[in-house]
Amino acid sequence: MRILHLVLSPRMSGAEILVRDLALYQQHGGEAVAVAALMPAHDDFAPLRAQLAAAGVACSFPKRALRPLARLWYLHGVMRRWRPDIVFAHATIPAFYARALPTRVPVVYVMHSAVNDFQRDLFRWTERLLSRRARAVVGVAQSNVRDYLAEVGPHPRLTVIPNGVDTSRFGLPATAPSHATSLLLQIGRYDAVKNQLHTVRAFQATLQQVPQARLALYGVIEDSVYYCKVRALVAELGLIDKVSINGPCDDVPALLAQASVFAMPSASEAHSIAFLEALASGIPVVASAIPAFAFAEGHDAVQLVDCADSAAYARALVRALAQPRARRPLEGLTLHDTARRYQAIAHEVLGVA
Repeated sequence: MRILHLVLSPRMSGAEILVRDLALYQQHGGEAVAVAALMPAHDDFAPLRAQLAAAGVACSFPKRALRPLARLWYLHGVMRRWRPDIVFAHATIPAFYARALPTRVPVVYVMHSAVNDFQRDLFRWTERLLSRRARAVVGVAQSNVRDYLAEVGPHPRLTVIPNGVDTSRFGLPATAPSHATSLLLQIGRYDAVKNQLHTVRAFQATLQQVPQARLALYGVIEDSVYYCKVRALVAELGLIDKVSINGPCDDVPALLAQASVFAMPSASEAHSIAFLEALASGIPVVASAIPAFAFAEGHDAVQLVDCADSAAYARALVRALAQPRARRPLEGLTLHDTARRYQAIAHEVLGVA
């Protein structure tokens, strides 16, 4: 089977991490796999592209930004060269372009968004027009399916496939991080929905009880204004020597192995890859009490709290710093589980027994 994964712009972010993992898994399983994009790759995607290339996964990304019609023509060229049996279009805009092409190649639309894309009139009406051009519509979370039904309507193949994590890359380190380090870690793009400002404020309160603690932030700068607010707050609170503000990192397993606590105060998520990776690593986790994280409630060393309450958030961080790592069940949430479900969708769409 020849599989094409289509993304908007390759970068170090959740949907693209899933695409990388799926492409590698499928390629190693004997499929012929390619990854294409409608926009140029971000610099931070270079390590992931190297991993794909080393495994024999073809990559096709435009070298410069393209206008809408040029994007369509570029995708047409990719389809002609690659001749896929099936296209998985990850996120709404790539799915629009894939279904706008006059092709008989089946398209599976994969919804990754943590927000309701179809509240935008243009997106809602475009999706209603193109809906049946998708041979299947997949949501990474039940909220995606709920929004689709409410805003677009029913589809004959509408299903949920949760994201999965490659557990072979994670696990409890041979030696736990020293309590002397007390390193708090947050990974996520710099954007108001990720709430790095909440973490910085809670960290200041945490220092009153754990003065040796440090905080490390990593992520793509999606909102430069918000990123500047994070830097400004760190300076205002006198935490420059205690907080490191970094771009994205391609070695997440190493970050999680070195850290003492993982923080994820997101206001909303669909089905976060970063959260799954933290669970797989065994690191104590403090996260928002939002529906996307509810499945982890009750797991060892996982606290779900109101992260907008700085005092409550700080208390949870202090408790987490005293907790050991834990082995957690991830049945149904491994990369193998996810890849098997994508394969089942492909076989169903293509009529393969």
